[in-house]
Amino acid sequence: MKEERLNKLNELFEALSVIADGSYVYLCDMKEDYSRWSQNAVDFFNLPGIYMKNAGTVWEEHIHPEDREIYHQSIKKIFAGIDGIHDMQYRAMARDGTYAVCTCRGVVIRDNNGKPEYFGGAIKNHGLMSYIDTVTGLRSLYGFFDDLEMIFYKHESHSVLLTGVSGFSDINDIYGYTFGNNVLQKLGVLLKEKFSGKVSLYRMDGTKFAIISHELMPEQLAEIYKNLKKEVSHDFYVNGEHVSVSLNAGVVRIDTFNISKETVYSCLKYAYYESKRRRFGELVIFADELSDENRLFIEKLNIIRNSVSENCKGFYLCYQPIMDADTEKLKGMEALIRWKNDLYGTIPPIQFIPVLEQDPLFPELGKWILQQAMEDGKLMLEKYPDFIMNVNLSYAQLEQNDFVETVLQLLDQTGFPPENLCLEITERCRLLDLSLLKKMFKTFREHGIRMALDDFGTGFSSLGILRELPVDTVKIDREYVKNVEKSASDQNTVQFISNLADAFSAEVCVEGVETAQMRDFLRKYNINSLQGYFYSKPIPMEQFIEKYIRENLAEPHTV
Repeated sequence: MKEERLNKLNELFEALSVIADGSYVYLCDMKEDYSRWSQNAVDFFNLPGIYMKNAGTVWEEHIHPEDREIYHQSIKKIFAGIDGIHDMQYRAMARDGTYAVCTCRGVVIRDNNGKPEYFGGAIKNHGLMSYIDTVTGLRSLYGFFDDLEMIFYKHESHSVLLTGVSGFSDINDIYGYTFGNNVLQKLGVLLKEKFSGKVSLYRMDGTKFAIISHELMPEQLAEIYKNLKKEVSHDFYVNGEHVSVSLNAGVVRIDTFNISKETVYSCLKYAYYESKRRRFGELVIFADELSDENRLFIEKLNIIRNSVSENCKGFYLCYQPIMDADTEKLKGMEALIRWKNDLYGTIPPIQFIPVLEQDPLFPELGKWILQQAMEDGKLMLEKYPDFIMNVNLSYAQLEQNDFVETVLQLLDQTGFPPENLCLEITERCRLLDLSLLKKMFKTFREHGIRMALDDFGTGFSSLGILRELPVDTVKIDREYVKNVEKSASDQNTVQFISNLADAFSAEVCVEGVETAQMRDFLRKYNINSLQGYFYSKPIPMEQFIEKYIRENLAEPHTV
């Protein structure tokens, strides 16, 4: 074939590929009967190559015998110049001998004399295209979960790595989305090179990639990743442009099989985000993050996760009182989640909430917590009409599109007064879009719902959140008051935060009050409410009612 016509074939093929929207592209020079096809189609259907002579005949051999004749007649009319459009559905044989349902559409491009010159179009594979990422050509998130399922079926130990790019939106903003896709393509190629055939590679959601390896242990993956991270940070070029890419990564080792693939993925995402938030992109091996000495954490997490899907079986709420700083009368309480199981006993939330937040099931648990807290809170309102129920929110709940609607529906369903509800957010909510939070806060406050900023000062963006969001209460974290009687630094911190909150017309609640001496010392500052073990540890609702409704409240600070 002449070079000039080949170049034109390639140019037209690239143009078609831009608008293919995830389909396989084909283009035939009808005068030479020479075609170019997508590499993904070649790989999936085991075709001779991306360039083929008599491609119509080659492709016909892959079509199911029952569909072959109608395809043959359509292509015959195309090449005879009778038809200018090809639009049909048929079954085509894949590399593994199975048939995939395909929709094929194509058009004839005529020359200046009106004669057919090119025939091109796209083939959509309805059976598999969702398993192939259209940008990189790698297996997608769906393929990842399918392969995980096979691992559990075969009971084969594997290491699973999740890596992704930080600040990718900056690349898109500077260079454009097409260039951004080129960065992901180049990164996919580099991952293939670095892990060199010893792994299966996947393009996940957003800018993330996953690797599954039967041969490599987490420590070996960590060493390869370390070199990869260094290279993409200093020596990464795309289309001649030097691009500095920052990676994050987490690894989980699968060597127990009485858990679900969703549990593994939640653990994997937890390790990934620990790498992103706390380790400056250093690879995090999930097992190293566990506090359980018996290393049964993943099994526990799997049971806890299943409990959520079983109408939150085993979960219950405890409540810690919030006292007025001046009168020491009951002002409100904070709802705190617990989980109990006959095998493992009571598991504190710190052991499962950070990981479970990465799970798609978490908003379901969050909804259960809100509903249960509202139902329990109504029991306090007859004796304490100004009583405030505080409920912690996770960023995983806040990022749900229907979260505001869910809260308002629960208030209506339970009959709990919105003005008696206070929703607490933490510094981790900085991960969410600030404009989204502003809109939520505005809607909540319009309905009378109070908002609190929990664990104030523990993160670098707490001040920014306070400045941008209209909160009613700032809660000072226990870390800043545990030595407040002796530490000038803690004293200055409490003074600063209380003055800052006052400047933004917010009340101040201090957590972690453990002694009478600490209480008395904190009263020197502009503090509105106190919370901690000095008044009570978190207790179930039955005990809370017994303590604060049925008993004489002459000594409300008795533990």
